[in-house]
This record gives sequence, structure tokens and C-alpha cells, in this order.
Amino acid sequence: MKTRRRDLDPPVFQRNFPLPVVLELRRLGHDVVTIQEAGLANQELPDDQVLAAATADRRGVLTINRKHFIRLHRDSPRHEGIIACTFDPDFSGQAGRIDQELQALESLAGRLIRINRPG
Repeated sequence: MKTRRRDLDPPVFQRNFPLPVVLELRRLGHDVVTIQEAGLANQELPDDQVLAAATADRRGVLTINRKHFIRLHRDSPRHEGIIACTFDPDFSGQAGRIDQELQALESLAGRLIRINRPG
């Protein structure tokens, strides 16, 4: 993920990720592209094709579709990174936890990062 603080791999956001989290991550300085902005909306792409499109664009994927993307990571770990999150109605808090995890990384490539709702 590209940030103002460090140059990391930027994510592409899976179509069902809450927009307020995306907006907060941008405010925190992350280079964020949504599925809609990438021109992939309304195509009903299967998850493996979302991951392939993100990888081709040298971007990771941020998703709340954890089960499928965790399996994709296990089956094919050659990608630009997956951030799998539980749904959290505290959008600002979730963005903060994602930001904190990304700041600790040298690179997101090939990694599966899990961000869980506290509690």
C-alpha cells in the first residue's frame, strides 16, 4: 500500500468493502482504489478473478469476504497481498487497525493479513 510514510503495495478494494473505511484509509495517506474505480463493478467477477485483476495491477486486495480469500491465499500464495477483515461497524477504528498493520510491513506481497473486530 502506498502511504505518505512508507512506500508499500496499494490495495484494490473488493466490491463489498465499506466505503467509509476506504475514505478513512485515504485520509490516512493510503493509495486506495475501489473495484468501481478500477472499472470492475457490475461484472460479478468471482473472487479468483478479482485477485488476478488486482495482482495484474500490482495491488493487494482488502475484503470482508474472508473465507474465500483465505482459501485463495492457501491455494495460490503468489499475489500482491490480501487483507481479510471481519465486518466492523466502527469504520474509523477498522481503518486505524488496517493502517497500523500496514505500517509494520516491509511489503504486503504474498501475505495474508487478518484484521478482526475487537471484542
